[in-house]
Amino acid sequence: MYSTKAGMAHDMLGLKKTSKKKEVIMIIGNIIKGLVIDHIPAGKGMDLYKYLNLDELECEVAFIKNASSSKLGKKDILKINELIDVNYEILAFVDPKITVNVIEDGKRVKKIHPELPDTIKNVIKCKNPRCITSIEQELEQNFKLSDKEKGIYRCIYCDTKAE
Repeated sequence: MYSTKAGMAHDMLGLKKTSKKKEVIMIIGNIIKGLVIDHIPAGKGMDLYKYLNLDELECEVAFIKNASSSKLGKKDILKINELIDVNYEILAFVDPKITVNVIEDGKRVKKIHPELPDTIKNVIKCKNPRCITSIEQELEQNFKLSDKEKGIYRCIYCDTKAE
């Protein structure tokens, strides 16, 4: 039935090998009702996974790293098989080009483009060791948008640029 063990493994894993480019295409299950967070810059998907606390969900969550993209070259994608409240401010902070597709009955019903928030609280930490937040642990980590064009945030206490 299979000419090689690799052929059998590809079928068992849901991988499909194309004949022209010799690339492997991965098939991820469809979402009936949930969210697809798309156009995440390659390498930032795991940051979003942590920021959004997706590890605490009981539903299926798929993290696709380095997917091919005609616009970005490579991108990350998060697929959440449940409609949840998402902190759009965090998404915009990571990259304002991220899109959120709302899926119902297996079809996209809404596409959301998050906007940069004026402030971000308790998402990132100030890297300045002399900042008051390093000493006073109970202070909120609070950053203000200082350059909307470049998406630069600065600590409200010491003016250190967020990274």
